[in-house]
Amino acid sequence: MPNDSDLKTTPLHSMHKELGGKLVPFAGWHMPIQFKGVMEEHKCVRDGVGIFDVSHMGEIEITGPDAKKLIQYLVTNDIEPMQNNQALYTLMCLETGGVVDDLLVHRFSDEHYFLCVNASNSDKDFQWILKNAGDFNAVVKNTSQETAQLAVQGKHSEALLQKLCDIPLSEIEYYHFRKGKIHNFECILARTGYTGEDGFEVYLDSKHAETVYKALIEEGKSFNLQPIGLGARDTLRMEMGYALYGNELNENCNPLEAGLGWVIKLQKDDFIGKAALKKQKDAGLSRKLVGIRLLDRGVPRPHYRVLSEGSPVGELTSGTFSPSLNTGIGLCYVSTEYAKLGTKLDVEIRKLNVPAEVVKPPFLPSRIKKS
Repeated sequence: MPNDSDLKTTPLHSMHKELGGKLVPFAGWHMPIQFKGVMEEHKCVRDGVGIFDVSHMGEIEITGPDAKKLIQYLVTNDIEPMQNNQALYTLMCLETGGVVDDLLVHRFSDEHYFLCVNASNSDKDFQWILKNAGDFNAVVKNTSQETAQLAVQGKHSEALLQKLCDIPLSEIEYYHFRKGKIHNFECILARTGYTGEDGFEVYLDSKHAETVYKALIEEGKSFNLQPIGLGARDTLRMEMGYALYGNELNENCNPLEAGLGWVIKLQKDDFIGKAALKKQKDAGLSRKLVGIRLLDRGVPRPHYRVLSEGSPVGELTSGTFSPSLNTGIGLCYVSTEYAKLGTKLDVEIRKLNVPAEVVKPPFLPSRIKKS
C-alpha cells in the first residue's frame, strides 16, 4: 500500500478534505471515495445533481496536418464522420487486439483533437501514441497536468451549470461539446459522462479549478448539489453496465467478448489491431461479458467466483450493491453456453452460494435524451 505522500493529488485535494471526504489511494492518486456516504451520493445523482472531481483523468492533445490520420490509425472506431465539436467513444488496441485503453476523442477541427484517457493509463497512452506517431505530421502533447476536469451529472446539471456559464447549454447535444466560460474562466463543456444521467464534463485550467468548484458548490445549494466520491461513481457506472479499464478491459482481453464490437469498425482502413480483431471475429467468440443479478441478498465483489451447479464458470470483473435496484449486480466473462439471458448461476460470497441470473446490461435504463 503506497504512502499518501507517494500519491498524486488533484487541484481540489484540499477542498475534498475541507468537505469531509474520505480519501483513499486510487490508480496512483489520493482521491475521495465518499463524502456523506455512497448510498446518499448515488441517489443524489440519480434524483438531482452531483459534482465529481475527475481531474485524475488524462488529456492528450493531437494537432497538425496528419492529426486525423494518426488518430484514425490509433483507434478502432471511425473518426471520419465526426463533425467539429463532437465526441466519440473508442478503443486503442495492441497489434494482438488487446485493449491499450478506452477513451473519448473530441474534435475541434481536422487538425486539432484532444483525447480524454483513463487516469491509470495516461502516461502509458501518451508513450503508445508517440511510439506510433513517427510517420505522421502531427504534434502530440500530454496536457494532463495543466488540465482539471469536473463532472456535473444528474437531471439538474444543465440548469445548475447555466447559472455560471456564458453559452446556451441546451444547444449542446449528447456527445458534443463547446468552448465557453464558466464563472468567467475559459473551459470546454462536453455533454458526456459515466453515470447514465444527463450531465457535463468540464475541462479547465488546473489553476482555476478550486475557484470554479467553490462557485458550483455555492450555486448548487438550491439544487441540493453534493460532492460525489469514487464509490458512487462506481455504483452509478455499474448500473449502466459500463466497462472499467483494469476490470472488464485490459491488454489481454478481447474487446469483442466485452460487447464493444460497436466501436470496432473493421471496414475502415488499417488501424492497430485490425487484423487480430478480424481474425477473432471470424473465429467466433468463445466467451462473453454478461450482467449478473443476484436473486437473494448479498454484495458481490470483483474476483468472486461465479458457479454453475457448484462448478466455477468465471469470476466477477466488477460487482457492487445497486442502490437503485436494491440488489447485488456484477459483470463477468463466461463461456457462451452460460451467456444466455436468464441462465441461473450462483455467486460465491463468503463461502455461500448466492443464486443469480444472467441479464443484459444496462441493469437500469439510461435517462439520457439522445438527439
